[in-house]
Amino acid sequence: MNAPGGSLLVAEDLKKAYGPTMALDGAEFSIHPGEVVAVMGPSGSGKSTLLHCLAGIVTPDSGSILYDGQDLATMNDTGRSRLRRSEFGFVFQFGQLVPELTCVENVALPLRLNGTARKQAERTALGWMERLEVDDLAKKRPGEVSGGQGQRVAVARSLVTSPRVVFADEPTGALDSLNGERVMELLTEAARSANAAVVLVTHEARVAAYSDREIVVRDGKSRDMERVV
Repeated sequence: MNAPGGSLLVAEDLKKAYGPTMALDGAEFSIHPGEVVAVMGPSGSGKSTLLHCLAGIVTPDSGSILYDGQDLATMNDTGRSRLRRSEFGFVFQFGQLVPELTCVENVALPLRLNGTARKQAERTALGWMERLEVDDLAKKRPGEVSGGQGQRVAVARSLVTSPRVVFADEPTGALDSLNGERVMELLTEAARSANAAVVLVTHEARVAAYSDREIVVRDGKSRDMERVV
């Protein structure tokens, strides 16, 4: 794969097996700063495994994952954990907010884990919550807000550390179409304004429509739709 110049994250010839099952079989990927790339494919195609490898959560059996010149595939656990805390942001299908914390405490949590003082962390968190139109929910707990509101809180949390890459795994999968579209509008708008790249795993065409480019994963292999003639 000849990755485009200026790519922030590039994966080449990724292979990953779980027992006899080949989850990835030579998958490739690249993304630029500020770009939104949708990873599409049917259930079981390997798209979530690809995201987990790109994010340093899962180590591929072979292949390379270059992030800003560093190979995640050969990096130790400590190095990958540091990247996930400071350079990467995550949005999951069900938000995964901490129920005992208020919404502003949830958004501030990544900063607090990185050693930021509480007042400063919550001030930064409130700024992101305002951008995601949920600052009025600051003192509420996750159980007191709607699914769409909770997912916007989760998006704010994913952006609070000013990550360079946001990994969004089916971020609208638990929402109705109206709430899903608003979450996607706010996520892509906020990420692009911060020049953060977004790796968006989805099986929905209407969600992929918010991306700049689509990569289809099938049987563990990837195909960049822009390069298909």
